[in-house]
Amino acid sequence: MSKLRIDNQIYRLMVESILDCAIFMLDVDGSIMTWNSGAEEITGYCSAEIIGRHFSVLYPREDARSGKPEKELLASVAENRLSAESARLRKDGSRFWAQTVITPVRDEDELLGFVTMIKDVTQQKHAQDELRRGQERFQRAVEAAPNAMLMVNRAGRIEMLNLQTEWLFGYARDELLGQPIEKLIPPRFRAHHRQDRMSYFADPKPRPMGAGRDLYALTKDGLELPVEIGLNPIETDQGTVVLVAIVDLTERKQREEALLRSQGRFQRALESAPNAMVMASRRGRIEMANLQAERLFGYARDELLGQSVEALIPERFRQHHPKLRAAFSTNPVSRPMGAGRDLFALRKDGSEFPVEIGLNPIETDEGLMVLAAIVDITDRKRKEEELRCSQERFRGAIEGSPTALIMVSHQGRIEMMNHQAEQIFGYSRDELLGQPIERLVPERLRNRHPEFRASFFANPEPRPMDGGRGLYGLRKDGSEFPVEIGLNPVRTENGIVVIAAIADITSRKQKEERIAAALKEKDVLLNEVHHRVKNNLQIVTSILHLQSAKIKDQAALAVLQDCESRIKSMALIHQMLYESNDFAEVNFGHFLQSLAAALEDSYDIDPNRIGVSINAEAVHLPLDTAIPCGQIVGELITNSFKHAFPEGRRGSIAVVLTKNAEGEGVLSVTDDGIGIPSGVDITSPATLGLRLVSVLADQLRGSLSLQRANPTQFVLQFPL
Repeated sequence: MSKLRIDNQIYRLMVESILDCAIFMLDVDGSIMTWNSGAEEITGYCSAEIIGRHFSVLYPREDARSGKPEKELLASVAENRLSAESARLRKDGSRFWAQTVITPVRDEDELLGFVTMIKDVTQQKHAQDELRRGQERFQRAVEAAPNAMLMVNRAGRIEMLNLQTEWLFGYARDELLGQPIEKLIPPRFRAHHRQDRMSYFADPKPRPMGAGRDLYALTKDGLELPVEIGLNPIETDQGTVVLVAIVDLTERKQREEALLRSQGRFQRALESAPNAMVMASRRGRIEMANLQAERLFGYARDELLGQSVEALIPERFRQHHPKLRAAFSTNPVSRPMGAGRDLFALRKDGSEFPVEIGLNPIETDEGLMVLAAIVDITDRKRKEEELRCSQERFRGAIEGSPTALIMVSHQGRIEMMNHQAEQIFGYSRDELLGQPIERLVPERLRNRHPEFRASFFANPEPRPMDGGRGLYGLRKDGSEFPVEIGLNPVRTENGIVVIAAIADITSRKQKEERIAAALKEKDVLLNEVHHRVKNNLQIVTSILHLQSAKIKDQAALAVLQDCESRIKSMALIHQMLYESNDFAEVNFGHFLQSLAAALEDSYDIDPNRIGVSINAEAVHLPLDTAIPCGQIVGELITNSFKHAFPEGRRGSIAVVLTKNAEGEGVLSVTDDGIGIPSGVDITSPATLGLRLVSVLADQLRGSLSLQRANPTQFVLQFPL
């Protein structure tokens, strides 16, 4: 027994002396029974504070609430030992990362409690986490690299690769990991590669691989790629490895070849350019010239190459040119040369000519060059001078015009005006130039003027401005005056402008008003004349009607009735003129309707026995044509009433007025009566009525034709 006590005392002393590990006993319920100095050092609890409390006090609150302490005790019982790493809680509430071992204590099959060991591994955890994060960052950096990246060990085995490597070589990652790096090298280079690898690991330094040599890699499908390779040694736990960065040079090689082709094309394009092209170095020496430059300056190419560019510049400008050339080299951007200045070049024969020069910097292997495109603008200068003279003549014509002229832009701004415009509007030129044209438009008309202006510019054609509206201008003093405006579009370098020719028509308007008043007086007079003529004819008709009532002789009575009908026809025309607003023409269709009704009434015709129909187009006849036409129709209808339907015979009369294809009037009177005997000669008839018809037809310069029966028809064609 004494030996057992001694052993227990030694054990307790050993446990108590351990400061970097908490060792304590738990009873079967998890209450703390013992507590060593290491536990006090790690957790901050002294033995008096902790013994008797449940060991869950050392767990974070969320773990304690979830029952984690009890679950770990049960797991240790089931497994005879539990080892875990998780967070623990100190007395001050701070957390630390602990490595915990729980071992159940048994007496045969009886569970007596638990021995718990807790070691603070926070620093190791942080170091491991930092190492892991560093490895992850390295892995992500390698994975995100735009180039293929491989890690190869001293034995030449591939230990790591990124996605770009998979894409470049066509292998899946699993197909390359652990494989020899020589798998990615063309067979013709493999024999030397092992020796090169051993040489590198003997002196591992960051450097490019194969300096001065063309390197090639081999893809899965057997394709060789030109590559550029960089080597970087990395020290790991397993020794030195090399990180290989591989760049596919295929596109670069293609670009270099394309550059060579481009240089050839550049040379050909330069040679075929329509303008003179000269390339000069920074020192001002001519390095290249095309055929057009030879032709323009009169030199052979050999005479130009290597010469100073100042040889092509007139002597009076040479002194300043080197400074200008140096200034361009300081800020080499594409731009025209000598902005705002007239430039001149010098031919071999000493003659000068005006030029326009564009400068373009070009980077070459020999340094900065400038490509000068030179255009001979002699013809342009001549045309510009001609244009200037033309513009001067145009301005002179505008200024000398007796009409006010104003030029207006698309935006409605006044760009030019002449002296007459100043005179009629009362403004000086400086007051109007640049002002909106609406300034000269009366206020009541301004709102719609921009709309009319936009409409004109949408379809710019020479035309008068009006569209049925009275136009007015506005003077500086605020007075309005009537105007007549003609619009003419003119194309300029800045687009279409319109020249408005403006005439003050105040005096014309006054004259028109006087003429209108005179015409009104004439209309009143004509109205009165027609009214009096109509009344007088009606009086004559009434006298004849009264006289016929006293005459018993039928022959004399018939003569009076015929006279009455003829006078009624003329009176009817004057009545229609009196009732209309137009004293020059008569709507002859309406006249025929009224005439037929008047004749039926005069001869007391029963419309059920003899029907009269009128079919007349809307033909307007002048007075000197309407009166004879009316008399002809009256005579022919009267003739039909008197002779076509004897002894109560029924029938019809049709009057038709049309125009033929030649624009002549065609008047026909048709009846279905007994007809005209063949013995009657209409060219010299015995009756007064038909004689009048023939005479009136001649008066109208018309032609008269007759169909004697079935039906009886008179047709008169006369010019309108």
